[in-house]
Amino acid sequence: MKFTKLEKSWIMYDWANSVYATIMVAAVFPIYFTGVCGSEGDFWWGIGTSIATTIMAVAAPFVGAVADYKGLKKKLLAGFLALGLVFVGLSALTDTWQVMLIGYIFSHIGFSGSVLIYDSFLTDVTTPERMDAVSSYGFAFGYIGGSTIPFLASILLISLGSNFGVDSVMAVKLSLWLTVLWWGVFSIPILKNGQQRFGSDAPAAHPIKTTLLSVWSTIRNIIRNKKILFFVVAYFFYIDGVNTVINMATAYGATLGLDSTGMILALMVTQLVAFPCAILFGKLSARTGSLTMIFAAILIYIGICCLGFFMGFGLEEGILNVQQASAIFWVLAVLVGTVQGGIQAISRSYYGKLVPPEASGEYFGFFDIFGKFAAVLGPSLYALIKAVTGRSSFSILSIVVLFLLGLLPLTLGRKYLNDKN
Repeated sequence: MKFTKLEKSWIMYDWANSVYATIMVAAVFPIYFTGVCGSEGDFWWGIGTSIATTIMAVAAPFVGAVADYKGLKKKLLAGFLALGLVFVGLSALTDTWQVMLIGYIFSHIGFSGSVLIYDSFLTDVTTPERMDAVSSYGFAFGYIGGSTIPFLASILLISLGSNFGVDSVMAVKLSLWLTVLWWGVFSIPILKNGQQRFGSDAPAAHPIKTTLLSVWSTIRNIIRNKKILFFVVAYFFYIDGVNTVINMATAYGATLGLDSTGMILALMVTQLVAFPCAILFGKLSARTGSLTMIFAAILIYIGICCLGFFMGFGLEEGILNVQQASAIFWVLAVLVGTVQGGIQAISRSYYGKLVPPEASGEYFGFFDIFGKFAAVLGPSLYALIKAVTGRSSFSILSIVVLFLLGLLPLTLGRKYLNDKN
């Protein structure tokens, strides 16, 4: 498929921001943070993630409403990008876990805000019939580029840095600076070429009141539109499960005593597998329907959580040794790679085809708020179950509930949801 210059610039931001999702959220930084914080590292990591996502969840619909005013999408994208870059840099400058946590929270807000605006740009850069393909290629190139290349560089720094006088702590700090550089440089195309085709004029008077009324109007429209309503409720639950797996995977493994280098290598395999699978999801959705692919991905995630529980429970009970558990972690990494990018890409494009393009920022603000409020639930549930039971294995098993709750509205609302959309 041949992409336009505007579509390529949009896809490139997935390439740019994916480095944050990999280094700061999924792999290198959470392992380092857990090591510095100690046995309660996964607990505080869950709390920090919940704080960041709560703040962004509250702000998302208002940020989206403002983004729909002509000429503001790109400015807001640049502002959130700057916030993320500054606080990733702060996290690299400190050795105190409390300051690291603050840096993570604010950088996560910057990352999430920029992705909200970026997602809403989808309706500006392409047409409805091309959305599945463009969205899927965005995630695919994010995995193979922004995730894999700097991820591999980080692995080499951590594994081989000692041969050149770079200890493990300095290797992590250099990985964070690589995140700043990669994210910043590869964001230039969308900042340069991004065009907001749809939008409304900013109100000359009472801008706050007008924005609030616009947000309330969108809430009513979502409730009235059964197709959007059933989908976003389902999305609320199943994307929470997806994000919790992403956010807690390495912290979970580190708490169980798995080798950090082995986990990082396994997660690199996740990125490599995710590249072709995200594109495949886009192609299959054109044949079988978007919702069929979302159903399939949810079922695979349920299996992933059950296998993750067996891995942790086996270690806790002495049924498995560390080597056997590590082998299971590799299997989990491959399974996650087959569905992670696909379910995110198809969910984004399916929703993009449901909403009016002139109000895409506001609608994607609510898309984001459902995802962000959900993301509070998952890590908080993980932390709660860990606090009550003292066992991380039961925490990971509890995530199955989120996927089951996601399947429910997709099933009940089938008569409203067109599987060929």
